[in-house]
Amino acid sequence: MESNPSRPAAAAEAQQIPSPARGGRQGAGSKVADLDLVVVGGCGHVGLPLALSFSGAGYRVGIYDADPKKVARVRDGEMPFLERGADAQLDAVLKAGRLELSDRSDIVGRSETIVMVIGTPIDEFLNPSTRLFERVVDDLAPELRDGVLFILRSTVYPGTTEFVAARLAERGVRADVAFCPERIAEGNALEEIRSLPQIIGASSDVAFNRTCAIFEKLDVEVIRTTPKEAELAKLMTNTWRYMKFAIANQFFEIGHRAGVDYNRVLHAIRHDYPRAKDLPGPGFAAGPCLLKDTMQLAAFSPDHFPMGHSAMLINEGLPAYIIDTLNHRKALQGRTVGILGMAFKGESDDPRSSLSYKLKKLAMFREARVLCTDPYIDDPMLSPLDEVLRDADVLIIGAPHRIYRDLDLQGRDLVDIWNLTGQGIIA
Repeated sequence: MESNPSRPAAAAEAQQIPSPARGGRQGAGSKVADLDLVVVGGCGHVGLPLALSFSGAGYRVGIYDADPKKVARVRDGEMPFLERGADAQLDAVLKAGRLELSDRSDIVGRSETIVMVIGTPIDEFLNPSTRLFERVVDDLAPELRDGVLFILRSTVYPGTTEFVAARLAERGVRADVAFCPERIAEGNALEEIRSLPQIIGASSDVAFNRTCAIFEKLDVEVIRTTPKEAELAKLMTNTWRYMKFAIANQFFEIGHRAGVDYNRVLHAIRHDYPRAKDLPGPGFAAGPCLLKDTMQLAAFSPDHFPMGHSAMLINEGLPAYIIDTLNHRKALQGRTVGILGMAFKGESDDPRSSLSYKLKKLAMFREARVLCTDPYIDDPMLSPLDEVLRDADVLIIGAPHRIYRDLDLQGRDLVDIWNLTGQGIIA
C-alpha cells in the first residue's frame, strides 16, 4: 500500500495524459462531453452525497438513476433521505446549474468519467450475487465513450474491478477502470467525503493518475493500492466493525446472564484505560453494509471465515435474546410490545436491514401485539409515539434516536440495550 501525499503533482501528470476518448470510439455517437463526470445510481445514500460533493467543488455533474421518482424529487430540490447539510448543498448546486439528473442511461455518454455506485449484494444463501452488476455494466456499455474512466464506488466482491475491465473490453469499450471505495457513515457523508483519505485501487499509472485528478478538487489524501487490495480493504474495514459490535453484544449477554449491571462492567473496562477505549457498547449491528460485507469476505475466504459467521450469529441473534429474556420474565402472549425506532441506527430514516423488524416478528411469534414508531420513517404501518407510549406494556428501544432519551415510563418495562436513557439495559 502506497501513500501519495503529493496530490497536485499526480493530478498535473494526469492532465498531461491525452484522453483516449478523443478521436476514438464514441458509444454516445456525436454527443459532446459536457459533463465532468456522471454518477450512476446517483440518487442513493452513497451516490447522491458524492455527486453533491463533486458539484459543490466546481464540477458539472450528471446523475443517472433508474428510479424516475427519485430523480424527480432530487431535481425539484428535495433530498430523498436524511443527510446532514445536504439540503442546502443540493439547493446551491441546482441553482448554480452544476447538477443534471436523468433516468435515461444515455446521459453517461456525455462524460469521459463515470462513477458507478452499484455494489454486490448477497443472495438468499449469503453468497455474493453479481447479476445486477453484470446487467448494469452491459446496459451502460453501448452508451460509454471510448477511453472512459470507469470508477467503481460501492463495495464489491474481490476481483470485480478486473472483471468489469474485461467485460467492457469484450464489448468493445476501451476503459481505464479503478476501484475507489466509499468510506462514509450515513448522515456524515458530506463531511467525511472531504476529510477521510481516499483509497484508489488501480492497475495502471494512467488509471491512477486520471482518478487522482478527479478527486483533487476534494483535497483529500490519496492511498494507492491495486484493485484487489482496495476491494479487500473495504470488506475488511466493515467486517472489523461488525466483529467489534459482535464481541460487544456477546459481552453484554454474558454479563446480563450473570446478573450484573453491564453498564458498570463496561465503565470499569474502558475508564481511563486506552487499550480498551475502542470496545463499543452493546446495540443492534444492522443496516445495508456490515452483515453483507462480512458474508462477502466469508465467501471469498477458502476456510469460510468462521469468525465472521460467529459474528453474524451473535449480532443477528440479539433480537431473539431480548425477546426470549422478556418472555421468560413474563409471557408476552396477549401483552403489547412497543418498539421505539425502526431505522437501522439512531437519527436516521433508513430502515434497510434494521433489526427492529426482526424484533417485531419475534414478538409476534410470541403472540404479542406489537406497535412500532419512528419519527423519521414515513410508513403508514407505524404508530404515533404517544399511542405507543400509552398502550405498550413493554418498551424496546430499537434505534437510539435522541427523542427517546427522556421518556416517561410510568412503571413499564424498558429494554434499552444502548443505555440511551440511563435507566439500565433491561429494566
